[in-house]
Amino acid sequence: MLDKNFDPAAFESRLYGLWEQAGAFAADPSRAATPFTIMIPPPNVTGSLHVGHALTMTLQDVLIRHHRMNGRDALWQPGTDHAGIATQLMVERELQREGTSRQEIGRDAFLDRVWTWKAEQGGTITRQLRRLGASPDWSRERFTMDEGLSKAVRTIFVRLFNDGLIYRAKRLVNWDPVFRSAISDLEVEMREVKGNLWHLRYPVEGTGQTITVATTRPETMLGDTAVAVHPTDERYADLVGRTVILPITGRRIPIVADEHSDPEKGSGAVKITPAHDFNDFGVGQRHGLAMPSVLDREARITLAEIRAESAPPDAAFLDSLDGLDRFEARRRIVAHLEDIGALEKIEPHVHAVPHADRSNAVIEPLLTEQWFCNAEVLAGPAIEAVEDGRVQFVPKSWENTYFAWMRNIEPWCISRQLWWGHRIPAWYAPDGTVFVAETEEAALAEAAEHFGHTVALRQDDDVLDTWFSSALWPFSTLGWPENTPELDRYYPGDVLVTGFDIIFFWVARMIMMGMYAMGDVPFRTVMINGLVRDERGQKMSKTKGNVIDPLALIDQFGADALRYTVIAQSGAGRNIKLGPNMVEANRSFVTKLWNAARFCEMNQCRPDPAFRPETAALPLSRWILDAANRAVLEATEALEGFRLADYAQACYRFTWGDFCDWFLELAKPGLAGEDDAARELRAVAAHVLGLLLRLLHPVIPFVTEALWDEFGYGAPGSLIRAAWPVPEAVREAVAARDEVSWAIRAISEIRAVRSEMNVPAATRIDLLIRDAAPETLARAARWREEIGRLARVATLAPLEGEMPQGAAQAILDEATLVLPLAGIIDLAAERKRLATTRAKAEAEAGKLRGKLGNEDFVRRAPEEVIAENRERLEAAEAEMARLDAALARIA
Repeated sequence: MLDKNFDPAAFESRLYGLWEQAGAFAADPSRAATPFTIMIPPPNVTGSLHVGHALTMTLQDVLIRHHRMNGRDALWQPGTDHAGIATQLMVERELQREGTSRQEIGRDAFLDRVWTWKAEQGGTITRQLRRLGASPDWSRERFTMDEGLSKAVRTIFVRLFNDGLIYRAKRLVNWDPVFRSAISDLEVEMREVKGNLWHLRYPVEGTGQTITVATTRPETMLGDTAVAVHPTDERYADLVGRTVILPITGRRIPIVADEHSDPEKGSGAVKITPAHDFNDFGVGQRHGLAMPSVLDREARITLAEIRAESAPPDAAFLDSLDGLDRFEARRRIVAHLEDIGALEKIEPHVHAVPHADRSNAVIEPLLTEQWFCNAEVLAGPAIEAVEDGRVQFVPKSWENTYFAWMRNIEPWCISRQLWWGHRIPAWYAPDGTVFVAETEEAALAEAAEHFGHTVALRQDDDVLDTWFSSALWPFSTLGWPENTPELDRYYPGDVLVTGFDIIFFWVARMIMMGMYAMGDVPFRTVMINGLVRDERGQKMSKTKGNVIDPLALIDQFGADALRYTVIAQSGAGRNIKLGPNMVEANRSFVTKLWNAARFCEMNQCRPDPAFRPETAALPLSRWILDAANRAVLEATEALEGFRLADYAQACYRFTWGDFCDWFLELAKPGLAGEDDAARELRAVAAHVLGLLLRLLHPVIPFVTEALWDEFGYGAPGSLIRAAWPVPEAVREAVAARDEVSWAIRAISEIRAVRSEMNVPAATRIDLLIRDAAPETLARAARWREEIGRLARVATLAPLEGEMPQGAAQAILDEATLVLPLAGIIDLAAERKRLATTRAKAEAEAGKLRGKLGNEDFVRRAPEEVIAENRERLEAAEAEMARLDAALARIA
């Protein structure tokens, strides 16, 4: 017997263990079934479950469970990413607490510590995914530093190098001065900072003029190699080609014409420091400028590259800067420029400054020797794959983002100055000759052949960007470069589910590498999900204190409630709102299903293997069976179209509305009997409940499996592989639909009037039907008992004569439902109350329309504030429409 309440904690762990032990998640390459593959976006091994995981993992799990039930050989490939910087940071902090560092213990000992940390703590995220109900094939779990995946990395690196697509060059990169490593754009966070704009005067050589440049980073002026003005800026036309004398250093640098300079900003002239600014680097390349670095890898001033160029007039001051932290150097340089009259003015200035998301250090663009991948060549086939539809984005609009990035792609910096990661398979001879090979033995053999004798080699100290190994994920996890059965069967995959923020960093790179290594795309569909925000639509942050822990929500409300909430809120790549109140509300849906099943159990509604829907005789039976068919079609179509929110809503409407609120309520008297009609209703109720459990299983797997087991629809734990429901023949379905829907609409209209008019719930009222066709009156007679019970109607009769005074009315098809309320409520007072409430709603709507029509407000207000005001306007307009309808009902 089912307990009175569903207790998620009593079922979740047990059921998950049952599934996992039975191998219910496992793919089987030997099966004849058509494969269906999803590659998990591998979470960082350092990570723990956050709300973004709760969304994207539930989306994937719904799809994989649906296709598994459809008989597909479903592989959801799990695994974790080694997360270079994040993991190294974790272990370095441990060492710091112990009073040591990685430099002190050395590379080998440090890597041993990382592997120990991974073994002890690296499984947190996978354990938490189990709590969410995620059902990947854990027997195939991979790690991006597994030997097999490491071999794949080495193999493709060597191939790319031999094809001329990987090379070593000196270019500008994002540099983290704390980690002393290049980092990817994704690891850079732009933060608004209150700073200054310093306006500096540079003397124009041979004239009495100066040219003013403005900068937020005066310390980099030591590395200036030009001043740029716009080619059409007439103010400087006669200065282009002349030189200025750089203060402090005394260097002569040219004035160049370049469109990088904006004549509308500041003085229209900008200082060019190619080694410390990405835009300036481009100017430097276009004009063949020198690119001296004046900051070292710890972001301290270095004079090594500028000292050799000249004998500066301020040599003593310049020498005093050597080795200073960049911000201390900034302070001293500004003071010195003021002393020598080169500082024109200082303006307060709020601007975006790049920070490293792990170390929180201000990023320095730094000119360093790095390994690069020729992404432009790899991007060509990847662009074509999306253009011709071999890869499709859902929503399609995200293709524009993909194309914008891919058609303007830059060389990909793939090296990182870290110790944890895939070490670059390159070895250097004493003379600097580089040998790229999959193993040290192969490199030594190449070197011996090259030099004619054995030489000592030194392996490159750098490791690869973590995105390099994760770009191989769709095929490296399946055994590439070996030609495995899994690779042949599960590549390319069917769907990738991920966030829009890594379309370029991961999605595009997987497509590039898939086309290069496999000659085919890695997946057919890319389903893009939005960001998870709080209940007010605000971005979550520790500063705001609105970060939501999905595990706390699972503890409080159960995994099913959380899963249903994120799926119901998802849709078309939009951001979703999430909070405890929303999850609690959706727990009510889980509870509603449980209570409905408990009602069925108390009324002996047990599965009848002999029952066939086409044999159902009662209109109510045929109506719910027909409604079930329509729900199955709607839910299936939504899932196959990747409209998971529509799938959730279809399930909700059928479960809560059709089955619970109407079928079970209308069937109550019949279920109490022992005749043929009662037996049919019990069989129908059990049949539809079983269908419902299958329909809902992908989104709320725990409660559905618990009920499936309790009712004996199959062996314990078998719902996960039960057949997905399909429409079944129902005779005279249209007639049953017309018949029962009339009764439902009649009851609903009467209930609406009662609610709007504040008729006391316990009061039974009369119902008169005016202008009704004979068939309508016959229907009313057939449903008299149900209308009376569910709408609290005392008597039901045709209206003969005039409309009674003090009556409310509702239109139902050709007839009018008349409810005499005189003596029950004060209609004049109700009319006044409704009019007053409507006036308030109208005033609120007017205020909101004015606010949203204000261009200045829309331009300056945060996105979530605008969204909240639009929602409030929609609610106010809906309330006005409801009140208009209520006022129209009063005769």
